[in-house]
Amino acid sequence: MIYLLNNQKYDGVENLPVIEIEYKNIEIDFDVDYLLFTSKNGVSGVDKISEKWKNIPAICIGNPTANKVIELGGKVEYIANSSYGDDLAKEIIQNFQPSKILFLKAKKVLSKIVDILKSHNFEVIEKVVYETKCKKIDFIPKEGIFIFTSPSTIKCFLAQTNWKPSYKAVAIGKRTASAFEDEIIISPIQTIENCIKIANSL
Repeated sequence: MIYLLNNQKYDGVENLPVIEIEYKNIEIDFDVDYLLFTSKNGVSGVDKISEKWKNIPAICIGNPTANKVIELGGKVEYIANSSYGDDLAKEIIQNFQPSKILFLKAKKVLSKIVDILKSHNFEVIEKVVYETKCKKIDFIPKEGIFIFTSPSTIKCFLAQTNWKPSYKAVAIGKRTASAFEDEIIISPIQTIENCIKIANSL
């Protein structure tokens, strides 16, 4: 059996959500040139706070995030070729003049995207619009293939059980895999669909 450790639905896959999202209710000044999103949760988070974000062009990491912006009525200015924050910062530097960017983010961000942009004269305002928290699971399988979509999913799963020889792991990318100490297969394409394809081949 293949287990996806979040609540997104896919055929042939069981959901085993080990994380939950807590959205923040904060004040935000939207007097900026661009919005920066590195996840769909950031888009959902700001949408719960204000409608004003929809008038500001957004820089997005990956098509799923960009699609969420469009779905909620926002404007996509640029979609990164890479799914990694540090690489996105380099793409912004190459494609944009120094400007004022509002980064709508999680409480914990692993990339150095802000430091990289600031070092190239971009003004970056950071606002935490959501936080990822561990969720207790009632059922822990004795065997299976587990798809990890973030370092948080690894942390929250291993906080509730020990890794077993009967388990196999697939990570959505290198940064997620770096949080895992056992053997893990890294998807070369950073999508859940590709992770499922790999899991089905094991």
